[in-house]
Amino acid sequence: MSDRSLEVAGRLFSQAVEVLRDAAGHAASEADLLGVLTLGEGVRRALDQAGVAALADLERRGTFSERGYRSSAAALADLLGWERAEARGHLSAAEHVRPRVGLDGTPLPARLPATAAVFDAGAGSVRHVEVVARVLGSDAAGRLDPQRWMAAEAQLASWIPDCAPHELHARAEQLLEALDADGPEPDEHPEPCVNELRLQRHRSGGGGRLVGRFDDAAMFDAIATLVDAHAAPRTGADDRTPAQRQAEALADACGWVLDHADSTALPSTGGRRPQLNVLVGLADLEQRPAPPAWISAAACPRRRCGCSPVTRRWCRSCWAGPVSRWTSGGPPAPSPRACAARSPPATAAVHAADARPRGAKSTTSCRGSTAERRSWPTWSCSAGSATDWSTTPAGTSTW
Repeated sequence: MSDRSLEVAGRLFSQAVEVLRDAAGHAASEADLLGVLTLGEGVRRALDQAGVAALADLERRGTFSERGYRSSAAALADLLGWERAEARGHLSAAEHVRPRVGLDGTPLPARLPATAAVFDAGAGSVRHVEVVARVLGSDAAGRLDPQRWMAAEAQLASWIPDCAPHELHARAEQLLEALDADGPEPDEHPEPCVNELRLQRHRSGGGGRLVGRFDDAAMFDAIATLVDAHAAPRTGADDRTPAQRQAEALADACGWVLDHADSTALPSTGGRRPQLNVLVGLADLEQRPAPPAWISAAACPRRRCGCSPVTRRWCRSCWAGPVSRWTSGGPPAPSPRACAARSPPATAAVHAADARPRGAKSTTSCRGSTAERRSWPTWSCSAGSATDWSTTPAGTSTW
């Protein structure tokens, strides 16, 4: 068909549509309106026949593939604005009701000859053809011998004029169930029983998801019985959804078991990290004993700098002491807001015997004059040593 022929067909079709519109005007009778509907459906099916024939030729020529489309359904969606399901239905009809051509050029009949005859006669739609093709392409139809398969296809084609697509699908399922009464062969390797539960925590840290599968009927019934027993609405005004009631019932049951179960039956840890809470009363804090004399201001030079307990961690003079402050990853960096008294002058390097482990080094030194330093205990010096502990002079206590 040339472009001139398509132009003439389009003009004639437009005129026919105008005539149908005039026939369905306000002055039309009921018989005329019913005739418009019937004629319109016949025209639609005739157009489907022409479109299916053209689509079958395009598929045989590979036109859509040459134009870069991976699937013909995507090409029809772009060309005609169809949904993928509608495009697949027309492609299925073009594959099953149109004559085929073999690799050697030999003409072959349609895959569904009886259905093709009904479709060409206008008694069936594209949806009817799609239903027949899907049912006869199932596993149950594949277990039929060729004679019974052809007989089933002829029976389905005879039902098309009197059935809607969904009714035809129901009849086709019943027909296949009767023809394939034995069903599939038993599987020698049945699917293994799977019982699994996955706990997925949210990345935000609060809550999570439970995804489970229980093929064991006893295990599933035990869980379902427990959840159903506590998932009933509490009052008439309970507006929770069934899913919310079941989730809270499972959480309540697990909480009750954790609170009342024997400690030997359940582990003391797991799921949530153990926490230790220490409660000290105000009276105990007020009546706490005085600090020992070895940390007094007269004995410990770190109290002479005047730093408070809050800012003492920034004081370089307070790093030395009977207990090393390096247990939390080393001494903190000097605060830029520290006073000049908290930054000891580099007068002399003195070993701090008990301030750090063996082998540690530093570059800070003690404060005070030489006479004061000689009178202080070894542990009271600043944690400053420019030499290794292995070179500690005799008489100095080391670890």
